Amino acid sequence: MTPSDIPSNIPLNIDDVDPEWMSNLLGHHVADLTVRQIGQGVGIMGDIYRVGLQYEKQAAEAPSSLVVKLPSSFEENRTQGVALGMFEAEVRFYNELADQVAVGLPKVYRADIVSGAADFVIVMEDLSDLQMVDQAVGMTADQAMTAVNILAHVHAVWWDRAKDETMDWIPSMVGPRIEFVDQALGEMLPVFLDAFENALPDGGRELYERFTGNYLKVNRVVADRSPWTLVHQDFRVENLLFGEAGSDRMVVLDWQGIGRGPGAYDLGYLLGGSMAPELRREHESRLLAAYHNQLSTLGVTDYSAQQLAEDYAIAHLQGGLATAMFVGGGMDLSNERGRELAATMASRHATAALDHDGLTRLDDIVGQS
Repeated sequence: MTPSDIPSNIPLNIDDVDPEWMSNLLGHHVADLTVRQIGQGVGIMGDIYRVGLQYEKQAAEAPSSLVVKLPSSFEENRTQGVALGMFEAEVRFYNELADQVAVGLPKVYRADIVSGAADFVIVMEDLSDLQMVDQAVGMTADQAMTAVNILAHVHAVWWDRAKDETMDWIPSMVGPRIEFVDQALGEMLPVFLDAFENALPDGGRELYERFTGNYLKVNRVVADRSPWTLVHQDFRVENLLFGEAGSDRMVVLDWQGIGRGPGAYDLGYLLGGSMAPELRREHESRLLAAYHNQLSTLGVTDYSAQQLAEDYAIAHLQGGLATAMFVGGGMDLSNERGRELAATMASRHATAALDHDGLTRLDDIVGQS
């Protein structure tokens, strides 16, 4: 696709987000603006900017700043985003599904995309008054409790509804997208291990080697027996923004990886990758109980605490390991922040899987290697 094929209301890059473009979006005359990139190394699939706005005539309802998300500057990352349908999925989520969730989502002013391409724009409220947590540091126990409660709210909306034909456009956790990733992991394994083996716990290399080629098989085990919902599939702390200490306010970002499948996937991904292992071990049972209690409060009656515990244990053999490999072995990590993030994910997710008998569970699922 050439620049002339892209609708003029979708910026080619941040330079196209000028006062005229913002004026047309907001319906207020923007006299000037300032742009600052934020979240480098965090928004791996997208470049994120905070745009400060100055108006010719200030209106009470006009925002003083907004956040603009555009495709990643790195060609490899854009190509992966198109191949996995991630850019289009996020735009459709905001336009078609977000209004069904009562908590935890940002106000979005514009979400638009050229179908089948990497050309998209998302404009949302500036949430700089909320706290972003460094994944290398990890969540506190209180932040984790807020996160699992919000996650349960999201999952409850679509609990046991995600197989409905109206949601077929969302990739399933046992569908072609996971098959694509599963096949790609074999090629990525040597690159991943070469870069990050030194960050892995004892048994981590063996775990990743035995997991490679079996991601889809693991997903099918849980998907065949547990209710499906809408899953975020990248529900980690750097996609969450928190209110001040003692507040239960939290906003979830980056809905580009949404899928359909059992909710334990998100729960394992969150706790396995976004908490220091010692803290996770200390609070894990309490956090699982809180998630289950919140589901029950919201009307979910067909899912026992025992089933959740088993699904959660297997979930550590799902998205966390696959994402760590995909990021560490297949993405452009040309900045130190991106490499640090990949190393943290690789180590923590392997540790969580091993804590829950990951090697034995893999043997049970796919047989002795």
